[in-house]
Amino acid sequence: MFPDLTRDDVFRIETARLWLRWPRATDVAAFARLASEPDISAISECLPRPFGPPEAEDFVIGARRTNAEGRGIVLALSPRNDPRTLIGMAGVQTRCEGSAGADLVLGYWLGKPYWGNGLMQEAIEAVLDMVFVITNAATIETPLAEGNLAARKVLNRCGFPLESGMRERAIVTRPAWLAARKGAVGRIALPQV
Repeated sequence: MFPDLTRDDVFRIETARLWLRWPRATDVAAFARLASEPDISAISECLPRPFGPPEAEDFVIGARRTNAEGRGIVLALSPRNDPRTLIGMAGVQTRCEGSAGADLVLGYWLGKPYWGNGLMQEAIEAVLDMVFVITNAATIETPLAEGNLAARKVLNRCGFPLESGMRERAIVTRPAWLAARKGAVGRIALPQV
């Protein structure tokens, strides 16, 4: 599904404050430390519990394999002024068991020291922009952690409609993304509709 462009570990996305790049072996220690925080593990569906260095290493290896095979793009988040420092992850992969029929599933987390600065919204918008520009995906879904109101607000600002009946998952379509991202024209080349 993903083109050769994303299948090389030099691929990255730059935003105003972030680099989204392939995860590396050097990220494992920071990944294990940040993702093992109880506030992260409580709201993440994709990280095993308990989460330590062996699980972080397995995740990085799996993410790199997913990227190389073109089944998704899983990216490490780093401050643009310090691209070697891991602060979170964001990415999409092809549908998995339990998905609601969307083409891709979005996963993300951000280390607790970096919460409250709009970084996750910036990262998710960059991932969605990239996916809808370089793939033919029509829909992307993401799990909704119960009680995680901050994540729901971020997802809504990123174009995921959050009706009151949606409890477990939210889905964004290409038309909804295009409507939400009208102001992105100067930042990214939008597909012709």
